[in-house]
Amino acid sequence: MLTETQKQLVKDTVPVLKENGVALTDYFYKRMLRKNPELKEVFNMGHQRSGAQAKALAGAVLAYAENIDNPGVLAPVIELICHKHVSLNISAPDYDIVGENLLHSISEVLTIPMDHELIGAWGAAYQDLADIFIATEKKIYEAHQNTEGSWLGWRNFVVDKKVKESAEITSFYLVAKDGKALPDYKPGQYVTLRIYVPALGMKQPRQYSLSSSPGDNYLRISVKREEARAPGQDPGYVSSTLHKSINEGDTVELSAPTGNFYLLNPDKDNVLISAGVGLTPMISMVNHLLAETADPHSHPGQSGGEAAERNKKQIYFLHAARGSDVHALRKEIKALAKENRNLHVFIAYEEVKEHDVQGADYHLHGRLDLSAVPPSYLPKTADYYLCGPLPFMQEQHRALINAGIPQAQIHSEAFGTGGVVF
Repeated sequence: MLTETQKQLVKDTVPVLKENGVALTDYFYKRMLRKNPELKEVFNMGHQRSGAQAKALAGAVLAYAENIDNPGVLAPVIELICHKHVSLNISAPDYDIVGENLLHSISEVLTIPMDHELIGAWGAAYQDLADIFIATEKKIYEAHQNTEGSWLGWRNFVVDKKVKESAEITSFYLVAKDGKALPDYKPGQYVTLRIYVPALGMKQPRQYSLSSSPGDNYLRISVKREEARAPGQDPGYVSSTLHKSINEGDTVELSAPTGNFYLLNPDKDNVLISAGVGLTPMISMVNHLLAETADPHSHPGQSGGEAAERNKKQIYFLHAARGSDVHALRKEIKALAKENRNLHVFIAYEEVKEHDVQGADYHLHGRLDLSAVPPSYLPKTADYYLCGPLPFMQEQHRALINAGIPQAQIHSEAFGTGGVVF
């Protein structure tokens, strides 16, 4: 338990963390992976390469130091990270490795001896935080153990189908190799996939939202091929391997579906707003919502069709893409909208081609602007879900707040680094 003196020592390091936090966390990762190379198969080496992991951890450490008096305000972030840790099968002993390397990194980067009171304060602070993580993750592991069809650790899946959805995104239909049941997961959750990456000579894990829906006899992920971000740099390690080297009949490893971004209430109207590959959890939500409202009860005195339409909750699917060539699962959502009058679709293309005009596949030419969306697509009492690049979500969140949508009705998940591991 942290003493008040130790809390003050941690708070006193905030200016140092603001100026040197990334250098410290970058040093920490290099030190830990050098001394514990087996962890390279746990950490995203693409984010290590780009520096995204170090930046994310630096932000997390700074946030913890700034809120050391009331770490409860970080609960939503802690829950997000804990789900990611569970998806990577991280256990309590791993925290000892991280703690040892973190304290030595603080000592070595700041040239402070290990017996200095600041190291002791950060040691106590880290242990308090680790205890919170371990307790939270224990509950998630227990939930998996108690869920029929779920599992702990890695489970082998076979690629049953590989379907190209757009110029950048391909879907993989995955069936359990053991033939056993799949869990009734929550629409919007993700799995962690692990495969061998030849370019690295090791296995690598990645999180992918499920674009299938609960009740299917397969798990579907729809993966965007990440291109090289700089000349001479390799493309996305796992996404490029999946697109180029993993074929139908091949085996991959998955951890059980998890995550704290999911559909909360199918018994009300829902608005799903996405950009790019951020549509994957939304497709899962759409299919689940349509299944939930497939056979509503008729009201006395009404025809079955009329009663069905009145009873169905409305689903609004708003999606932004650069253009139709990179708009994945377009035919699927179009077919669903044609078959279900309670599914309303609004598409924004930044670049409109001639065949888009002819096919009327979009409603807005340019970036998604909620002020240009019909007001009926943004009901005040609906739940709102956002998924896409962080700047996109920030823009849509501001627009929703300005439109009078209460904060409690807005739920979001950024794809990319997601939550930092440790």
